[in-house]
Amino acid sequence: MNKPLLAALSTLAIAGAGVAPAVAAPQAAPQAAAVTVDFAGIVSLSNCSGSVIRFPNSTDTAPALVMTNGHCLETGFPEPGEVITGQSSSRTFGLLNSAGTKVATLRANQVVYSTMTDTDVTIYRTTTTYAAIKSAYGISPLTVSATHPTAGTAIKVVSGYWKTIYSCSIDGFVYRLKEGDWTWKDSVRYTSACNTIGGTSGSPVIDTSTGQVVAVNNTGNEDGETCTENNPCEVSENGTVTVREGINYAEETYNIPACFTSANVLALSASTCTLPKP
Repeated sequence: MNKPLLAALSTLAIAGAGVAPAVAAPQAAPQAAAVTVDFAGIVSLSNCSGSVIRFPNSTDTAPALVMTNGHCLETGFPEPGEVITGQSSSRTFGLLNSAGTKVATLRANQVVYSTMTDTDVTIYRTTTTYAAIKSAYGISPLTVSATHPTAGTAIKVVSGYWKTIYSCSIDGFVYRLKEGDWTWKDSVRYTSACNTIGGTSGSPVIDTSTGQVVAVNNTGNEDGETCTENNPCEVSENGTVTVREGINYAEETYNIPACFTSANVLALSASTCTLPKP
């Protein structure tokens, strides 16, 4: 995983400032973005990054949701096969404006959904609404795309913890990404310019042509090891294992909108919902 910050600090102590994996020469500049990607709607957690998100059919009066990684859950990593829903939470999030300045503290009242099975995501329900956030701070949520992302798409990974924006492209997709005891399906592989580090876990991956979220940043191979924690490996459909040291990954989010109502109520029983179920 792109370790939560507390885990990353031990790496920093050993490796010094050069904790980021070695990367190839910067990629050629992507096509000019159709939208401006900044920090508006991004949040910082105590040890991770995240974002205030909505779905295409969410209403403005629905409770605002915050998305981060499953491995950023405050009660610890969900076990393989475990799906958490409706868990009480009082976690807080620092809401950032476009310049990356904290303008408010949002508070959760529930872990709506969290898992590290097939994907790596936690979705919190907050105590406020999109309309209230917009009225008070002029900040709108990020919309999660309901469409599978495309290879070659220019993206930005926006970290609320580090107030850093990484720019690269989707290099391709991984049939299975295995890390320790966890396995994720159809993961996004970045080109080498997105050298995300500990604390960037949970950052939204934004398609620069639409401004919509297409994935959530979660891991990278740090040391060239095979399928160990912090060293995920790619497993093809025929079982071939590939290790790409210094390359980072994200988990797709296009399948999440089908599992929520317009009032942002979790609907895992919906016929079109493919998220893992408890």
